[in-house]
Amino acid sequence: MVIFMRDFVAEMGQDQTKQQIEKGLKLYQSNDTEKALYVWMKVLRKTSDPGGKFRVLGCLITAHSEMGKYKEMLQYSLAQINTAREMEDPDYLTEGYLNLARSNEKLCEFQKTVSYCETCLNMQGTTVSLQLNGQVCLSMGNAYLGLSVFQKALVSYEKALRYAHNNDDKMLECRVCCSLGNFYIQLKDYEKALFFPCKAAELVNDYGKGWSLKYRAMSQYHMSVAYRKLMRLADAMECCEESMKIALQHGDRPLQALCLLNFADIHRCQKDVDKAFPRYESSMCIMSEIGNRLGQASIYVGVGKCWILQKEYDKALDSLQRAHDLAKAIGNKLCILKVHSLCEGIYRCKEQQEELREQVVKFLQCVEELELYCGMCGESIGEKNQQLQALPCSHIFHLKCLQTNGTKGCPKCHRSSMKLGFV
Repeated sequence: MVIFMRDFVAEMGQDQTKQQIEKGLKLYQSNDTEKALYVWMKVLRKTSDPGGKFRVLGCLITAHSEMGKYKEMLQYSLAQINTAREMEDPDYLTEGYLNLARSNEKLCEFQKTVSYCETCLNMQGTTVSLQLNGQVCLSMGNAYLGLSVFQKALVSYEKALRYAHNNDDKMLECRVCCSLGNFYIQLKDYEKALFFPCKAAELVNDYGKGWSLKYRAMSQYHMSVAYRKLMRLADAMECCEESMKIALQHGDRPLQALCLLNFADIHRCQKDVDKAFPRYESSMCIMSEIGNRLGQASIYVGVGKCWILQKEYDKALDSLQRAHDLAKAIGNKLCILKVHSLCEGIYRCKEQQEELREQVVKFLQCVEELELYCGMCGESIGEKNQQLQALPCSHIFHLKCLQTNGTKGCPKCHRSSMKLGFV
């Protein structure tokens, strides 16, 4: 009888925990974030149910991610993985390591992100954890992109897309399309950079009736960046304004920072540096607050370009050095390459030959490290807007080179198939 009562009380406690978690979710979905956090923190303090504790920690991780409170997100992720270890359940462990990977991705700790993602993929879980593998591959792709390891990033994105298609997961497909948009922005294939977020926007329109508005905001932001690169500045401004409106409504600080950065870049493209500078400053305030060091590096590059427009070369060099230091700390080689390219132009204008030669050497070293050249024609990739195409082996070439290659195999890995890949 005592054992029965104990089990009955435990089940009652689990039901109450579940009800309170659901109550918090409803509050959160109604944009009443403070009340939702209060409810979840109360559950976390009171519950003795490991499963309930794990779930409520998951809610807190998601909420702090969207608020841009990445250090708190990491702390809750560490607490969640400890709970999962106590439960000794592979499915919970997989989800816990995924949240650890995401937390480190947000904090630009990209090597740690890759390591945690590999741990997830090596877990011997059930079909539940296998369904998370698409999200794991997406996070891994984002980390490799943060490290400028483009082929591995593309391989991860392709795997994530396959998981999305096999499981009919439209939300995951939408997120992967946005990341692919960012991927092709980096490599300067602006047609593909626009195609993928437009595909994401289509998915939101066709399937996203019950989705969070963040998916629409995310696709609009990435479309805006692509439009800006194509110098369709009116379209860029319109998409960015829509994204910013949603970000403000939902208190999405990370997206607000990205939109402010993009607004500044749009004004810079219009050569209106007086409007660009305050937006860079506003973006930097948020980026510094949330710990997005890659975003901070991008701001310093943009500010440096503004100073170049005004021929304030010493100020430009100072800003670019700050970008270089941040990029080096997080391992983003592409940003370092951009800095050397811009510094090369400055020293050429200043006719400082020794410094110019030094920047040229460093730039060429970066190109070699990144392997940013077409394996067919030998010309660089990512220097100007050109159409690119990946093969099934995920090696990337100029599209025009592939079209003239005939039936020969990949010149890098010598695989025979020349069928073009999806991305």
